[in-house]
Amino acid sequence: MKYISTILLCCVLSVFAHAQGLDKLFDSTATGHTKVRDTYKSTRIVQGQSTEMLRKHELDFRVTHRFGDAGGEFGGTKTFFGTDNSTDIRIAFEYGVSDNLMVGISRTKGSGDLQQLYEGLVKYRFLQQTTDNHVPLSLAVFGNAVISGMPSATDKTSAAYFEDGADRLMYVAQAIVSRKFGDKLSLTLSPTYVHRNHVAYMDMNNMFALGAAGRLKLSKRMGFLAEYYYPFRSQESKDYFKSARGLSFYNPLAVGLEIETGGHVFSITFTNSTAIQESQFIPETTTSWLQGQFRWGFNISRRFTLFGKKDWKK
Repeated sequence: MKYISTILLCCVLSVFAHAQGLDKLFDSTATGHTKVRDTYKSTRIVQGQSTEMLRKHELDFRVTHRFGDAGGEFGGTKTFFGTDNSTDIRIAFEYGVSDNLMVGISRTKGSGDLQQLYEGLVKYRFLQQTTDNHVPLSLAVFGNAVISGMPSATDKTSAAYFEDGADRLMYVAQAIVSRKFGDKLSLTLSPTYVHRNHVAYMDMNNMFALGAAGRLKLSKRMGFLAEYYYPFRSQESKDYFKSARGLSFYNPLAVGLEIETGGHVFSITFTNSTAIQESQFIPETTTSWLQGQFRWGFNISRRFTLFGKKDWKK
């Protein structure tokens, strides 16, 4: 079972070889089939992926930061509502191989048992919505592999205990389906599969989740974002963690304000998740909005065009 996600990701990547045939089937470049632009302003919504892509030869430098709890036991004025603390930080470089294919690498601090996370990612867009509904929605697939560089724990029941190198690996495979309704509203569904080669005792190596998100345009350069994931964790696992470790799992819920300023896209976010990586925030959120265990953070995206000028009107 350890390598099931590797096989799945290989299958996803192999589909790219047939993308040209799919492009011909859903030709959105023909006369009258104008592509819908700016379903979202960024390649990510709040925490999860959008169907937006980097343009060919475009490099995106991304910084994501999550502060500590705004309220509850560890929040309030003593930590200036969480600003004194940091639960997770991610720095990434992502690159547009073509207008429909992007790759990236990142380093994330990590939250919880696993720290020092290194990621390789790939995203491919099969379909892009057109204004005449010839193609009624946008469809992309996303996959990543994450490895922890931290020293192994000595407790064999810990998620951070690594018997061999393979135990350090985690994978995510995701389909992203979105549609822009008119000029102001965009909605997204994201069925997701998370596989972690090694987990804590009574945790789940394989987990499915369903994400839902949306964007409401407030002005030409500003939008309101909301995002929610429902992980399908077994009741047996929930009961064990609650009774043995005093931990309850909560569904990740995030909201944000997205602001575009020239080459920057800046988002102010609020979420109950402490982690940034999909392989952590989807299965491992143990903090609750109702207990003041939410935090503010930000996403900064700065794009650069490499290898000559780009005709942005194409």
